Order: sequence, then C-alpha cells, then structure tokens
Amino acid sequence: MRPRLNLILLGVNDLARASAFYAALGWPKAPSSHAGFVKIDLGGVVLGLLDRAALAKDCLAPAQNHSGFAGFALVYIAHSAAEVGTVLAAAAACGAEIVKPATTTAWGVAGYFRDLDGHLFEVCYEAGWVFDAADHLVV
Repeated sequence: MRPRLNLILLGVNDLARASAFYAALGWPKAPSSHAGFVKIDLGGVVLGLLDRAALAKDCLAPAQNHSGFAGFALVYIAHSAAEVGTVLAAAAACGAEIVKPATTTAWGVAGYFRDLDGHLFEVCYEAGWVFDAADHLVV
C-alpha cells in the first residue's frame, strides 16, 4: 500500500446544510457530486460528505451521534500567523463553533473550530511547513 490518502469521508446530519457550510468557506462541491454524496476537491485529496447514518451502515458501526472527543482532527495549515485568525473568523461566520481561538504555541499559532456536525478542524501556522508552487505541502 502506498502512503497516501485519496478520500476523507465525513458523516453529516444534514447533507445540504453541510454542503452549504463548506461552500461558504470557499470549498464548493464538485460537479460530480449527487444528492447522496458531496465531493469537495482539496487539491489531490477529496473530502466526501455523506449522511451520517449511511456512513455508519456502510462500515457496520452504530449510528449514534456521539458528541465526545473522537481523537481526530482535520488540519488546515495557514501561510501566515495572521491567516489563522482570519480562517477561524470565516468559519465562525459560516456557523462553526470556535473551540480554541488563535493562540500562540511553542511552534507558532493555532486554533480550533467544529463544523456544523461536530467535526474538529485545527487551523495552524508553523514556520516549518513549506508549500510548493502548486500550494501543496512539502514534507
């Protein structure tokens, strides 16, 4: 197995509402999306939104909507320390809950928000992350 991810699936409670939230963040759905599955191009990785119960059924998991800490977060690496606050403010304006405001850390600046379905996102800036000309992270 090659070290890569192609698709990140997020189970959501209301597909139309979740799609509108991400579109408001500037992440529009791809034309190949359909009524039961929204695809968002993240530049080489696809974020897939589907009904939470459908995802639970597909992976044979209970469909309960847990609100506790899942030990999982998606991360947006900002290009500057100032961008962290800008992205958090944009997410809040779209209805996200700010879990942790932009805070100076030992490595840079970071904050967290939860999307409308409780998925945790970190927005961080650390000088050690480098982007190539296509805006992809260089590891």
